[in-house]
Amino acid sequence: APPRGDATGAPPYNARPMPAPVVAYFCMEFGLHESFPIYSGGLGVLAGDFLKSAGDLGLPVVGVGLRWDRGYCTQRIGPDGVPANEFPVYAPPTFTDMGVRVRVRVRGRQVECAVLRDDHFSHAPLYLLEPISREHRWITRRLYDTAPDARIAQEMLLGIGGMRALHWLGHPVRAYHFNEGHAVFAGVEAIASAMAGGETFEEARQKVRRRLVFTTHTPVPAGNEIHDLGNLRRMGASCELSDSEMIALGGSPFSMTVAGLRLAGQANAVSELHAQTARAMWTGIGDAAPIVPITNGVHAPTWQDERIRAAYPSTDRLWETHLALKRELGERVRAQTGASLDPEALWIGHARRAAGYKRNDLILRDRARLEELIADGRVRLLFAAKAHPDDPAGARMVTTLVQAARAYPGRVVFLENYDMGLGRALTRGCDVWLNTPLRPLEASGTSGMKAMMNGVLHLSVLDGWWPEACEHGRNGWGIGDGKSREDADAHDLDALHRVLREEVLPAFQNRGRWVEMMKRAIETTQERFSTHRMAREYFSRLYEWEEALAAVPAPQPA
Repeated sequence: APPRGDATGAPPYNARPMPAPVVAYFCMEFGLHESFPIYSGGLGVLAGDFLKSAGDLGLPVVGVGLRWDRGYCTQRIGPDGVPANEFPVYAPPTFTDMGVRVRVRVRGRQVECAVLRDDHFSHAPLYLLEPISREHRWITRRLYDTAPDARIAQEMLLGIGGMRALHWLGHPVRAYHFNEGHAVFAGVEAIASAMAGGETFEEARQKVRRRLVFTTHTPVPAGNEIHDLGNLRRMGASCELSDSEMIALGGSPFSMTVAGLRLAGQANAVSELHAQTARAMWTGIGDAAPIVPITNGVHAPTWQDERIRAAYPSTDRLWETHLALKRELGERVRAQTGASLDPEALWIGHARRAAGYKRNDLILRDRARLEELIADGRVRLLFAAKAHPDDPAGARMVTTLVQAARAYPGRVVFLENYDMGLGRALTRGCDVWLNTPLRPLEASGTSGMKAMMNGVLHLSVLDGWWPEACEHGRNGWGIGDGKSREDADAHDLDALHRVLREEVLPAFQNRGRWVEMMKRAIETTQERFSTHRMAREYFSRLYEWEEALAAVPAPQPA
């Protein structure tokens, strides 16, 4: 048992049969399906897609997360164009109660949690912790609560509780994988437990490092969470490590990303460009894990329509299938907004979390060129976006998109409450997928992969994964020259309208060329940018567990 003895409800560890070793993948959110809203966006969808690929490939992975009472928000647009957030209770799937109870001391009180297993969405096992007593459900009431105590408590249940749950479930863990910094208190717990067994701090830290890997995501400073050390000690997150020991891990204030890099033996960024950005960003952090690039992917069976996969070798069938998907999206747009979109027009989709660096509204900023683009009816713009419920700037961005849709009815459309279901419809039914982040702040950006797997051509700033995949004029188009610059907004806006006018629209008039580009887009992404490929790279490069790949089928050519 752990030296701290803070778990109950399971037989002694050495009395149970020993299962096979696993990778334990910790994440605050898992995007498995829109009916199970325990995700907010790309981080969670990546985690869900990875678990699905691990399940498909038979890889020894278990997920560790929290069961959120209300999950992420439903976002509706009010008469004034301002998004309003609701946190409705949802009907969760039927979980398997593992019969394990773990306790985590939060603010001096024991929070007892059940360990639930979800198996409903064809993925590797996912264990979710949930407080048993209603008085402790303030911790898991909503995903990413911004109240400092709630956020720290959430991360304690995920990290400390998740580590204890794995022990009592009897899983021998080959590697602990933290997807972002939210789980780093698991590393603190592991070090404290080893020290309670007689090891020094440095001995315990090095022992933990040998089995811990870390994925860093956002290069936006605000996305890298910090906490006051006094608050961590008051909450119990320090697990009795001293302030100097906590500072050695995460600094003061305590940075969850810095702690992740110092706890891990291996770390990865989520694209080649992001690896360069992250290394530069964290270059002053001593004793950090080396950051290697492992570009994100998406789970093809979830995101690629089966009809596209079957039709793609045939030019005629591929176009007919695309038109069918376009009609389905058109029906959804009409049902939700009342707008009827001409299927002969070029439909440009843009769906993202609403954030300043994503520049969701870039194409709208020059009204003269926007009106010229949409005036003759050849182009329709379809937007979807969801702001973080505590991000007023993101909410203003959503309002900007809504106002554009109201100013140009039928030519600009806004679809509210962006979720996985709407994302599937858009990435299958649009003609072009638009992405306009401020380079180099888009770490990866997987929605473009989903679109291209369906033959939807990518039109994007050369940021995130796109520099690795872009074959300008063959499988999509790049916006700008791939350089970071002070006048990026004006430069990228000019480049966007130029490539639309001079390249995208003429190509759309040439049906044969367009379908060949669609086929090339599918070929580019179908395996190379899938989570099947990503999972294999995790095992070979991060976990250094090649033997686990021995029984995994080799990728098939597109």
